[in-house]
Amino acid sequence: MSHDYSAIARDVLQSLGGVDNVEQAAHCVTRLRLSLKDPKKVDVATLNQIDLVKGSFFTAGLYQVVIGPGDVEKVYAALREQTGLAAMTIADLKQQSATKINGMQRLVRILSDVFMPILPALIIAGLLMGVNNLIGAKGMFIEGVTLLEAYPALDGVWSLINLMANTSFVFLPALVGWSAAKRFGGSEILGIVLGLMLVHPDLLNAWNYGKVVAGLGDQGMPYFDIFGWFKIEKVGYQGQILPILLAAYVMSVIEKWLRARVPNAIQLLVVPITTIVITGVLALALIGPVTRHLGILITEGVVTLFDFAPLIGGAIFGVLFAPLVITGMHHMFLGVDLQLISTHGGTFIWPMIVMSNLAQGSAALGVFYMTRNVRDKSMASTSAISAYFGITEPAMFGINLRYKFPFYAALIGSAMGCIFLSLNKVQSSAIGVGGLPGFISIMPQYIPVFIVGMVIAIAVPFLLTCALSVKIVRPGYRVA
Repeated sequence: MSHDYSAIARDVLQSLGGVDNVEQAAHCVTRLRLSLKDPKKVDVATLNQIDLVKGSFFTAGLYQVVIGPGDVEKVYAALREQTGLAAMTIADLKQQSATKINGMQRLVRILSDVFMPILPALIIAGLLMGVNNLIGAKGMFIEGVTLLEAYPALDGVWSLINLMANTSFVFLPALVGWSAAKRFGGSEILGIVLGLMLVHPDLLNAWNYGKVVAGLGDQGMPYFDIFGWFKIEKVGYQGQILPILLAAYVMSVIEKWLRARVPNAIQLLVVPITTIVITGVLALALIGPVTRHLGILITEGVVTLFDFAPLIGGAIFGVLFAPLVITGMHHMFLGVDLQLISTHGGTFIWPMIVMSNLAQGSAALGVFYMTRNVRDKSMASTSAISAYFGITEPAMFGINLRYKFPFYAALIGSAMGCIFLSLNKVQSSAIGVGGLPGFISIMPQYIPVFIVGMVIAIAVPFLLTCALSVKIVRPGYRVA
């Protein structure tokens, strides 16, 4: 179906209070992000009735209009053409609106700005790692043996996939260093160098460090002996987030301070080497050890909560994750996932995120089944498919929140699915697609239980939405 994107952009602008009310605009995968002079001028009712618009809301200083994947880019292009606004990235737009938000929202924005650019690499690595886990899982396809044992010729394929899957996680600090340096205003190439420094082969990796701390093996803790004055542990930070995140911030501060004071003629000679030497020493001697222990405390706290009260932990997460998506605060869980994978070899958070996404999609599917409104039926079907593959905004804002009771049904289904997973200690070895293909990234021994959780998260919201649509009289719905 073709759309008149120029007409849609014109109607959106009019509903937003006119061209003069729009200061800046950017877009993400599904939404227009707009900085408005006066958000009170927005005609919300008219805006939400425009073709392709699936909902709108104001949060963290920005007005956001949910369009959907693909279409949002074309509406944005038409909007820029009609307003004459310069193209902007989301990071640029967020920085301009930073004065309108509180400290917690700024922290979440930083995490979002750092992790979102590297998310495709993590998802690809997660899917490949999931495929490798399936190939190497005993009894998954052939009773008593793995596919590798049954078909030795697969060993080369398995090794190649394993290499590809592990690359993003082994060099994760380099990816985060690049993205964080860009976010904090430092040199991106120095961010990569700093990240690679923290995973240098001369440093103990996480496995050997754990053996040394536990007193296993003959090797003691190696050190950099600095003139006999002090020693720095030769320890790497493979797969860890906090050390490189803070180190990249410190590096950017030092670099910007130097650039403002060193003459241009010698900047290339002085600034990079001074920045790397100072930050490198601080990262290995102070930032790394402190943040490593902080990361351990955070992950142990989360693990303890779910070990001590898995039912309560699962219920709280299942109910709160979708509302956090609305505020954008859900991005902070990516760091927790990566920390859990680094310290425990797997995460139980990401599988529960899949439950929430599926539940939102099924609630929208329930609306599709029950409604007689042609526009709602079309929007509900496409939104449900999108949510089943991990993008929930169209379903939430276009359907579920608009009618409210489908959103509540999704929260109930999500909570039940998360409780089931939490009680059964389901874990994934990596981050994958947060929807129907999610089982690929689940540890093989948990896949059957995870699929049962998926059935719960899909069936409960759908049935509840259908039942509530009969009980609650609303225009366009079948009423018994």
